[in-house]
Amino acid sequence: MADEDKPVTGRCLCGDIRYAYRGAPLKILHCHCESCRRHTSSPVATFVCVDRARFRFTQGAPVAYQSSSHVTRTHCGRCGSPTTYVSDRDAQVDLYIGTLDDPAAAAPTYHVHAEEQLPWFEIVDMLPRYARGKTGNEPMRHGPKPIS
Repeated sequence: MADEDKPVTGRCLCGDIRYAYRGAPLKILHCHCESCRRHTSSPVATFVCVDRARFRFTQGAPVAYQSSSHVTRTHCGRCGSPTTYVSDRDAQVDLYIGTLDDPAAAAPTYHVHAEEQLPWFEIVDMLPRYARGKTGNEPMRHGPKPIS
C-alpha cells in the first residue's frame, strides 16, 4: 500500500483535519467492539494501524476524547468525522480507513472482537475472526457465521 518515500494521506469529511504517514501499515483490521461502533455510529469500524512515529497531522488539530483509561479517540471539531484511535499501551495510531484519500488501496486482513459482532451484520470474507484481540489468540473461525 505505501511506498516509504511517498506519504499516504487522509482527511475528515470537511477537510479541516488532514494527516499523512509514511511506510507500510502495521496492520489493517475490522473491529466489532461496542465502543468502536458507538464512536463511528456504524456496525463495524475498519482501521489502518500505523507507526506513531511515522504519522502526523498536516492540517488542523482534532478534538480528543478519552474513551477509557488508556484510549484516546479523536474527531474533527467541525464535521464530527472520527479520525484516530490511540492506546497508550502501544506505539501506533489507528486511522479509520474511510478517512484515507484512497481507502481502496488498503485491505483488512482479520476481524477483532467478533464475539461482540451484531447478529444482523456480516462481512462476507474468509478472514480470521478473533473473539477479542489477535495477539496470542487463535481465531474463533474463518469467514462468516454459518447460516442456521
